[in-house]
Amino acid sequence: YYDMFYMKALKVRTLIKNDFQKALKHCDVIISPTMPTTAFKIGDLVSKPLQMYLMDVLTCPVNLAGLPALSIPCGFDDKDLPIGFQIIGDYFDEKTILNVGYLLEQDLNIYRRLAQIQKRGN
Repeated sequence: YYDMFYMKALKVRTLIKNDFQKALKHCDVIISPTMPTTAFKIGDLVSKPLQMYLMDVLTCPVNLAGLPALSIPCGFDDKDLPIGFQIIGDYFDEKTILNVGYLLEQDLNIYRRLAQIQKRGN
């Protein structure tokens, strides 16, 4: 199984890492959605493990590459469920993604909107 799966997986991982490195030569961070859909209510996908697994499809490449990333809320859908995006940085550059995340949180003012949602009781 080593040659069939493990070596192939390592090659794919190397390709993913190389693609991220090429992209990060042109920018400080990469911002992308955290999930392919908006959030779901807690417990909605417990009986659907495949759907739950697919929610990680956009974070898996980052994890495979071993890059630091930070996920923060960026808005809410029409049901007041959070929408998030991930800020991906270069190796050993957590400071940059934390700074970008902080600045975006301040600019987007998500916590004021969250307080309004909580007051309504959603």
